[in-house]
Amino acid sequence: MGSPVIRPPRQKRTREAWNRVLDAGVALLEEGGYEAFTIAAVCERAGVAPRALYDRVDDKDALFLAVYEHGIARIRADQEVFTDAGRWDGLAPERLVRDAVGELDGIFTRHAKFLRSVVLISGADAEIHRRGARYSREVGERFAEVVLRAPVTHPDPPAAVRLVFTMLFSTMVVRTAYGPEFPGGLDGLDLGAFAVRYLLG
Repeated sequence: MGSPVIRPPRQKRTREAWNRVLDAGVALLEEGGYEAFTIAAVCERAGVAPRALYDRVDDKDALFLAVYEHGIARIRADQEVFTDAGRWDGLAPERLVRDAVGELDGIFTRHAKFLRSVVLISGADAEIHRRGARYSREVGERFAEVVLRAPVTHPDPPAAVRLVFTMLFSTMVVRTAYGPEFPGGLDGLDLGAFAVRYLLG
């Protein structure tokens, strides 16, 4: 898939219809994965005619990328917690690290159905993989800004936080895509404790 060509709607009524299309696409991915994501299913779910959909995009691939970005926008809204200074001011170091891990885990949990679909698709689609990597870097930078408020005992604190984030993010991706019973024993891992031990000593 390449970058989608989206012809944005200008009128209020068409904007509302397009938003219904995007919401319907996200819902179908959450409920049935990519197999459930068809032009016909999206149109039926959104209550729009196929012609109205093709006024905005040229094909299913372009529609999927638009729906993907719509779903990711919801996740980005959740990650704003990492830029909310009031959320982190005054926390003891261990509490700050544990809470940051908890917020990251909460994002994965709240959006698990959508993320499960796109993670599995990204294994076969280079464009989705590229966009997912960009999102990972983005949330990793915000996570690091929070965690580096704590007195990290590692000789290279930014590198240590990047390593911890990579481990956390990878674990959450695997757990979201394949479940906590996936070989390797992800069920019951205390990721907050791991981060505290590694970063604070």
